[in-house]
Amino acid sequence: MKLNRGRAVTSMPGPSVIPDRVLSAMHVSMPNIYNGDLIDISKSVFADLPAVARTTGQAFIAISNGHGAWEMALTNTLSRDDKVLVLESGRFAVGWGEQAKMLGCEAEILHAPNRASIDPNDLEIRLRADKDHKIKAVLVVQVDTASGVWNDIAALRQAMNSAQHPALLMVDCIASLGCVEYLMDDWGVDITVGGSQKGLMVPPGLGFVWANAKAMAAHKSADMRSPYWDWTARLSEQAHYLRYCGTAPVQHIYAMRTALDMIAEEGLEEIWERHTIFANAVRAAVAAWSTPGGLEFNIIAPSQRSNSTTTILSGSIDSARLHKICEAGAGLTLGIGLGDLAAQSFRIGHMGHLNPPMVLGTLATVEAALLAMDAPMSASGITEAAKIIAKELAS
Repeated sequence: MKLNRGRAVTSMPGPSVIPDRVLSAMHVSMPNIYNGDLIDISKSVFADLPAVARTTGQAFIAISNGHGAWEMALTNTLSRDDKVLVLESGRFAVGWGEQAKMLGCEAEILHAPNRASIDPNDLEIRLRADKDHKIKAVLVVQVDTASGVWNDIAALRQAMNSAQHPALLMVDCIASLGCVEYLMDDWGVDITVGGSQKGLMVPPGLGFVWANAKAMAAHKSADMRSPYWDWTARLSEQAHYLRYCGTAPVQHIYAMRTALDMIAEEGLEEIWERHTIFANAVRAAVAAWSTPGGLEFNIIAPSQRSNSTTTILSGSIDSARLHKICEAGAGLTLGIGLGDLAAQSFRIGHMGHLNPPMVLGTLATVEAALLAMDAPMSASGITEAAKIIAKELAS
């Protein structure tokens, strides 16, 4: 405990570190919510959100976490007794499907191979078998923060096209937007769901849905629409107040405006590359640490590992003790294991507002904790991670 006296560091896969600039933007007195600057700033946020998802589609904001955005997407495009196909590659797509089932849909799960991403061929085979087109939507996450997997959305859309299936493609990008390349229009995604608290660098509280023309057409016949989530009311030109179905999330609007400015200043391509470099550094460290009976990657294929979060199986190492040493002893909060991996894994988030000291500091602290536990390691991961960062610094 003697060492833990500086600023605490959070390396969970969300909520991520909030930039000081964003936090400062939130420190304002309550404005007029009907006229003036807040209205103009809010309109500018709606205008700039499509670019983040690389779409010309309509953006909607839900005052919620990502689960609220899930519900907004489902209720505005589907009807009771519709069937959804859930592409399971971790915990979160299944949760989305369970929500659809509770709302009145039928949910079928297509499982990914163990410790891997969804196989597009499996999706194509299943959709070809759906000759009556009973499946109305395919639900998938681009990055699952429980498993650490990355799914190839472009390949999944191609599988749907090859099967000539008309289902809506709905993609959860909560853990990937602002971190990983995502091209909603180019890839033919109909619905994109996001959240404010990860790559978008804003505190939890805003959910986002982007809808293309096909999704907006489906909205016209959807019978699960509810007063709070309904897009028709939120598109009303009568009052900006209706875009949030009530009082606007004032502080979050100011925060989101600043975060969007920061994203535009850096550029999405640069952001994606920065996340790739940091992810490579984390993976280099984990690869060096990995040893039989000790740590190993949850996702087996390197090409299927996420650039925003890494899930590490702990083997014989007590992951709960590792968490305690890192947090209580050193001020570093890691992501806990989720679902079936709760007792046998930990997670490192490398998303959002990050620089080399934050990433290397996290890895060095984890390694120090492992050494303190006399945990088995093949080699030191710090040198390998530093080599990745050094290569970029040299350029």
